[in-house]
Amino acid sequence: PQIGHLSGLGNMGAPALNLLKSGHKVVAYDVMDSSTEPVAEAGAEVISSPSEVAKNAKRIITMLPNSSHVQQVYLGNNGILESIQPGSVCIDSSTIDPAVSQDVAKQSEQKSAKYLDAPVSGGVGAAQAGTLTFMVGGEKEDFDIAAKILDHVGKNVVHCGSVGTGQAAKICNNMLLGISMIGVSEAMNLGTKLGLDPKILAGIINTSSGRCWSSDTYNPVPGVLPGVPSSNNYQGGFGTALMTKDLGLAQQAASATNSLTPMGSSALQIYRMLCEKGFDQKDFSSVFQ
Repeated sequence: PQIGHLSGLGNMGAPALNLLKSGHKVVAYDVMDSSTEPVAEAGAEVISSPSEVAKNAKRIITMLPNSSHVQQVYLGNNGILESIQPGSVCIDSSTIDPAVSQDVAKQSEQKSAKYLDAPVSGGVGAAQAGTLTFMVGGEKEDFDIAAKILDHVGKNVVHCGSVGTGQAAKICNNMLLGISMIGVSEAMNLGTKLGLDPKILAGIINTSSGRCWSSDTYNPVPGVLPGVPSSNNYQGGFGTALMTKDLGLAQQAASATNSLTPMGSSALQIYRMLCEKGFDQKDFSSVFQ
């Protein structure tokens, strides 16, 4: 089937390319013309607005920066719901407030269309390799339709429950990720100042009880691991501003549910401070600095 892919064609544009490779026809839109060039060269048809995407495809994937962008793309002028076809299935891979996902789903239902929240984990490398994890919220029959598409761009496609639960899973995961990256950075910084070689310390941690993804796969100390942002002046990867946004979403959810998340709250403040110090466009592992 023809699939519409909106935005997310910059750092996370690889899913559209992987869909093309798997034999799907793709129509694409992004507010940045430069972001559509790679998918256009690969065979996608680039069109002029979210509304036009909805006219041309009944399977639509969106990946946008925050809640307001999702509301604009779906509900605004020239938005998806303005011209969506009955029976369409929309898969939103943005990381946003679960309540916004639930509202867009209700308004999609009024247009005889389905909306699922399907945020991703794995980053740019996994997007290129087609090994992303999708956390999907929606009705089971709609999930089954979405999974047939997402299986071409992800390794793990997990049904989390009703609409909004995909977002819940993502913000819980990223809250833990932010906390663990700060913890690894503190430990590595302390060990280095105590005279340990960072590679030796990382090796010990990674074979001991302190091991975690932030240490063994994405270590924040320059030179400890090849091919990660810390060894490339913290370029690429997952930006500090995006981590700050996700930690903010987690705190909104914690307030709404009266959940105690003191470490999540502290992580948010640390990452806000990091943004203020000019690290907002650096990878989130730059917290080591």
